[in-house]
Amino acid sequence: MASGVEELLDMLFDMVDEAKNVPLSGDKCMIERDRALDLIDDIRAQFPVELTEAKKVMSTRADLLSSAKREADAIRKTAEEKARQMVSEDVITLQAKQRANEMMQQAEERSRELKRSANEYCEDALRRTEEAVAEAYDEIKKSRARFRAAAGATAAGTASGGSRPVYDAAADQD
Repeated sequence: MASGVEELLDMLFDMVDEAKNVPLSGDKCMIERDRALDLIDDIRAQFPVELTEAKKVMSTRADLLSSAKREADAIRKTAEEKARQMVSEDVITLQAKQRANEMMQQAEERSRELKRSANEYCEDALRRTEEAVAEAYDEIKKSRARFRAAAGATAAGTASGGSRPVYDAAADQD
């Protein structure tokens, strides 16, 4: 069994590309309907896999944001604890407050950077997934159109006196 949507689409494309021409028609061909429909079913079955991967990306993003927040909270707590320990003299107290503020700024900056990085990563991964799904969907639509065209040519041949059953794509539309 094929492993991904792209491979399944390639198989469907190859099937149509390598199909025998219908006599007296250069742009019509005959393909095995059951095999083509099986490939389309396999492609439909793969879409949930692609969507699951997108959900995993979102989950990873949430984990990264949660981790960044925990790290920021830990840094803040450490800074507050250090500040409390240094309260004994005015100069030391002033230094402690300055250091705590610096650590808070560093923690906030780190948190913003981690959040920005996580958002960029997720946006990029979701964009690529969206593009792959859109591309696969477009390829399916094109394949169905070619299949309908091929089925229409076969229907025309049967209407002129042939005895083979014909797939009626118009009746099968969603």
